[in-house]
Amino acid sequence: MGFSRIHLLFACFLCLFAIFASGSRRNFPILDFEEGYSPLFGDDNLVLLKDGKSVHLHLDERTGSGFVSQDLYLHGFFSASIKLPSDYTAGVVVAFYMSNGDMFAKNHDEIDFEFLGNIRGKDWRIQTNIYGNGSTSIGREERYGLWFDPSEDFHQYSILWTESLIIFYVDNVPIREVKRTANMGGDFPSKPMTLYATIWDGSTWATNGGKYKVNYKYAPYIAEFSDFILHGCAVDPTEQSSTSCDHSQKSEPIPSGITPSQRAKMESLRKKHLTYSYCYDRIRYKAPPPECVINPEEAERLRVFDPVTFGKGRRHHGKSHHHSHPSQAESASA
Repeated sequence: MGFSRIHLLFACFLCLFAIFASGSRRNFPILDFEEGYSPLFGDDNLVLLKDGKSVHLHLDERTGSGFVSQDLYLHGFFSASIKLPSDYTAGVVVAFYMSNGDMFAKNHDEIDFEFLGNIRGKDWRIQTNIYGNGSTSIGREERYGLWFDPSEDFHQYSILWTESLIIFYVDNVPIREVKRTANMGGDFPSKPMTLYATIWDGSTWATNGGKYKVNYKYAPYIAEFSDFILHGCAVDPTEQSSTSCDHSQKSEPIPSGITPSQRAKMESLRKKHLTYSYCYDRIRYKAPPPECVINPEEAERLRVFDPVTFGKGRRHHGKSHHHSHPSQAESASA
């Protein structure tokens, strides 16, 4: 087992060397849907467009819908352009994420983009999160307000996952960087994962802690996906060994970290749009989890924004930040 794990990591290091060799953002091959993904649930609530490159996911009273990558990956760059439903979207959750919950029921990993709907006149919000080794008791969520209307047009949402860091991007601008540290132990995602996209009913938690539910008179809710990028190290699901790391690819390499100009953009964006970070949540944690690096300016801005959660934490006022993705069966019955 030890040898197999070492062999897998070494093989993926070799196959990703070319991919991570550059520090600049380049272009990556865009796949047709059926080249990289398969339907997950929802039957005809998943609609493949005639161009073969775009998919619509519907949520109605009967079911939500979703799709899943055909391959399992250990590290890489994963992306899709997404256009979210408009109008009243309270309780609606659209997710673009990586997980291995079907293989590791008790110690799964996740890397999440979740889009949380809202009542009319209120904006969609983005939530990012990671779990490693089944560490769902320690939510590492961050939430952001959006600086555009995600229902008016497509925007690109991307995940960079390496052995040492995870970066979330919106329209090629990083919004969050998670570095692997010794303090995190096994809580950093480290096992092969597949890619998922879903739309489902999160009425119990998604909007003001479940205060506002999905209203099906506005159904079907439709999330549109295109510009699929699956650029990483594919892994054999039975042997968990590398099967398709082509280092002779002519496609451009992806970044191994954040450039100085990207970091300046990220810091500016976070100052304006970050609304929640687990590292500063005094209600959930008496002391920040050990991997947190506290930014005094960020701490003060969040404290002013929400003095209860980020101040002395005297009371809980209905926010629900912890969430883990439902199983396929739960999603299908949503």
